Amino acid sequence: MKNLPNLTELKHLIARHARGDGIHGTAVPALSLIRSSAISDPIHTLYEPSVCLVAAGRKRARIGSREVVYETGGCLVVGIDLPIIGAVIEASPDEPYLCLKIDLDRGMLADLLLGAPGSHIAPPAPDRIEAAAVHAATPELVDASARLLRLLDAPQDIAVLAPLIVREIHYRLMTGPQGAILRQIASGESRLAQVGRAVAYLCENYAEPFRIEDLARIAGMSPSSFHEHFRTATAMSPLQFRTRLRMHEARRLMVAEGLTAAEAGFRVGYDSPSQFSRDHARIYDRPPRRDLSRMQSGQAY
Repeated sequence: MKNLPNLTELKHLIARHARGDGIHGTAVPALSLIRSSAISDPIHTLYEPSVCLVAAGRKRARIGSREVVYETGGCLVVGIDLPIIGAVIEASPDEPYLCLKIDLDRGMLADLLLGAPGSHIAPPAPDRIEAAAVHAATPELVDASARLLRLLDAPQDIAVLAPLIVREIHYRLMTGPQGAILRQIASGESRLAQVGRAVAYLCENYAEPFRIEDLARIAGMSPSSFHEHFRTATAMSPLQFRTRLRMHEARRLMVAEGLTAAEAGFRVGYDSPSQFSRDHARIYDRPPRRDLSRMQSGQAY
């Protein structure tokens, strides 16, 4: 994986345009650059559909009960909104972790799936369901990614050329080893797309109570089938998924808006402060007050 053509150039481009640690937006709307000069504690993040291609270093991601590792020359593809716990596990000041992230456009994927006669994009397998996976990047994907980053040095070309290269990257993903997930989210009738509809509802209504029957109806499945496919796709039950969403938002409220743990818990749907504290400690390994002090000290995001 590490001998891919253009990978060294990709590493240097990311290092030059992301000089400090953190996540850096760019002049290309769909593109972000990530840098870390040290290994990190686990960071809880809500990932939207995207691909993360690693140019240097290694990272571990925990998705529900599943754990994956992606490293130099590999990429993580996420097909639906997912709460993920990520930690950089290989990085140093001299050899930082460097990664590019490209947001996925479902409309573009659907257009490629339906409107590319003669291409070798296979139709989606309706019963295969996988919300996130790690694969080796292909030479074609790395080459297109390097060309996209070169545009950061030619901003006058971005408006015309970036959309073309982003579309090519979507095509390369759909025709590469990551293609199964992309074809799933491009097809509105796939199992992953059905689960994705329920996930979208939970993301919008995490503070409200729900019944499995209602989520199953949104997904277009029977309750038993929905529960099975949801857990297969996300490695979580719907209730565990909602709890992760609630905790992610509660943390944001405590840091960004200065809410107390009780106030944040109430805002995200908890009636009992003690239940909120128990769930928080179970997920983050520390009670809300200690977790907040740690975040405010800059030890975690």
